[in-house]
Amino acid sequence: MSSSSDFQQDRHSFSGSPQKWTDFELPGDTLYYRFTSDMSNTEWGYKFTVTAGHLGRFQTGFEILKQMLSEERVIPHLPLAKIWEWQVGVACRQTGHQRLKAIHLLLKIVQCSSQGDCDLTLLKPLWQLFTHMENNSCHDSAKPGILLPLHRALAELFFVTENRVTELGSLQEYLLALNTEDHLHRCTAQ
Repeated sequence: MSSSSDFQQDRHSFSGSPQKWTDFELPGDTLYYRFTSDMSNTEWGYKFTVTAGHLGRFQTGFEILKQMLSEERVIPHLPLAKIWEWQVGVACRQTGHQRLKAIHLLLKIVQCSSQGDCDLTLLKPLWQLFTHMENNSCHDSAKPGILLPLHRALAELFFVTENRVTELGSLQEYLLALNTEDHLHRCTAQ
């Protein structure tokens, strides 16, 4: 099997029992295959399944959702509350560039949502991560003013979210929901 008709690109060859076969991915939208029998067996041959795309692939989901959120005419038809809930979970579980991309999508959802579309209190784990980063950057005097990409992304997300809840008139409820009681006591004491 290959992604080219001359079987030179992305070539995968299999022979023998089905246990020797492994799943693999080919780039592009076309699969070329060739079956050759050595006539040593009278069985019918091999069976294989081809699936377009790959379910659960982060990059594919990111690109699809980003495109959907960019289309103003599509947004009213999206279940934004469910997408928001799922995307917050993705942002909490992922790391590195995937977390940055998930936060990018959260930012787009906040910007295009209307009142009640998103439960903003679900951001609490990301808020805790952000405040932890804020506290550590205050203590790191070696690199004043330099923020890591994740820190910048979270800062933008919470800045835009705070502006959004201020517009909606629910800033106090939002801030109370994100912070722990202990944190609120410390802030009051300061």
